[in-house]
Amino acid sequence: MGERPNTEWNADEAVTHLFGAHYRPMVRLASLLLHERGLAEEIVQDAYVRLHTRWHRLRDPDKALAYLRVTVVNGCRSALRHRRVVDAHLAASRPPPDVQSAEAGALDLLTQAAVVAALRRLPSRQREAIVLRYYADLSEAQMAEAMGVSRGAVKSHLSRGVAALRLTLERL
Repeated sequence: MGERPNTEWNADEAVTHLFGAHYRPMVRLASLLLHERGLAEEIVQDAYVRLHTRWHRLRDPDKALAYLRVTVVNGCRSALRHRRVVDAHLAASRPPPDVQSAEAGALDLLTQAAVVAALRRLPSRQREAIVLRYYADLSEAQMAEAMGVSRGAVKSHLSRGVAALRLTLERL
């Protein structure tokens, strides 16, 4: 098969040939323009769909590849314009970030370190129950399955662990 589609092909045959021969270079072109592979693939696929729907209107089927390339470039331009508008809108509507004071940040780190240290001192089953519940956000049934114990045992380990953590952290 040659580089260009046969002028006697129908839309399915021509687009199939062009897809097989030029899809990857078209995606590379769009990726270089957009710096985003997923969007580049979407634009190229849309360009092939447009070519297929307009195949019967092409005056010169030998220029199908050029039509495809122009469609990809125009699609990339449109995507970049859209991205700029969205970015500008987001920047304008984003509230200013709340900046935490250095003292508050230091206290948060100390508190976090104290909680981690207190967790490490708990018996392993209590520690597992707390981590599965509050870190992994599992239900009692999921925790029981993960720990290999009954739901009642999960409730017991969790209750004892929380009480021990509370007692340890209140002493600080």
